[in-house]
Amino acid sequence: MDVQLTEEQRQVRDLCRQFAESELRPNARRWDAEHHFPREAVAKLAEMGLLGVAVPAEWGGAGMDNVSYAVAMEEISRGCAGTGVIMSVNNSLYCDPVLKFGTDAQRKEFLTPFARGEKLGAFALTEPMSGSDAAEMRTTARRRGDVYVLDGSKNYITNGPQADVILVFAMTDREKRHRGISAFLVPTDVKGFTRGKPDEKVGIRASGSCTVFFEGCEIPERYRLGQEGDGFKIAMATLDGGRIGIGAQALGIARAALEEAVAYSKERKAFGQAIAQFQAIQFMLADMATELDAARLLVLRAAALKDQGVRHTAESAMAKLFASEMCERVTSKALQIHGGLGYMKECDVERHWRDSRITEIYEGTSEIQRMVISASVLKD
Repeated sequence: MDVQLTEEQRQVRDLCRQFAESELRPNARRWDAEHHFPREAVAKLAEMGLLGVAVPAEWGGAGMDNVSYAVAMEEISRGCAGTGVIMSVNNSLYCDPVLKFGTDAQRKEFLTPFARGEKLGAFALTEPMSGSDAAEMRTTARRRGDVYVLDGSKNYITNGPQADVILVFAMTDREKRHRGISAFLVPTDVKGFTRGKPDEKVGIRASGSCTVFFEGCEIPERYRLGQEGDGFKIAMATLDGGRIGIGAQALGIARAALEEAVAYSKERKAFGQAIAQFQAIQFMLADMATELDAARLLVLRAAALKDQGVRHTAESAMAKLFASEMCERVTSKALQIHGGLGYMKECDVERHWRDSRITEIYEGTSEIQRMVISASVLKD
């Protein structure tokens, strides 16, 4: 694999880096404190083509590759992890499956305005009693003539408070377990759909999430994505790509923490010299930089494989697993280097530390990633 970025990919990186520096970093602490959804910043992401990065131009997207998407995600997440995950969900968990599994009519209605950033999408798989084990979901979709009636709830839905359409997974045949799951595109203005109050989260608080409810929620058959029973396949294929985005988000969070730790270590003095001169600090910084670079290579490899159109399930799981756990280690060390200041709200590094933790949980926990990877290792 060529680890050098192309000229176009470098341009994407530089554009996103400049935007993050000027628009995101100056506001990220306030957005976090206020649980503020950065609507103006998201609108600017849309203007930059970043809400449909890998969607072809004919369907409203920027027509770029997945390596460009990973590069963009790192830079945006370095500026604000909450803004990064808003972008990730719309790209990876909403636009990608509609592009892959939708009909042309569905792409026109449910993809084009979302790839352009005129509307925002979300993905609803997790339930109060069903997370990693999707076959235990309780949300149902009953066929009644040419409509489906949805009943149930989904929780922790990123973009849920703002989404115009949510990709919802529901049981159409419980006896078939995961083979009885189907996928539906549910506009949030339909009768029978309601949202709960926004979640109070530890981190990524600029990104809204909530529980959503379906009570006799009636949608036409044409809103079903794929065939009946295709839902689990669609969800798993979608998460393969989504894990690249979350791996890239983890890179951005960790890089921000490392950069701040390096700068602080040069300024803070102890025993007559900058703490950067102490070997204990130097070794921490060396480990942080090495892990960050290793994680980036795994993320870019998975993105390159997706661009090649080859199966990348294990590689995406490896990238997400290593990058997310790296992110927690790096942000923790960055906080340690800052000492007591790192534990104060006035210091950005504590926000990076909080933001890091969710990357090991959503879009497949670290334990699920290890199951996926070991299945690939043991396959033959």
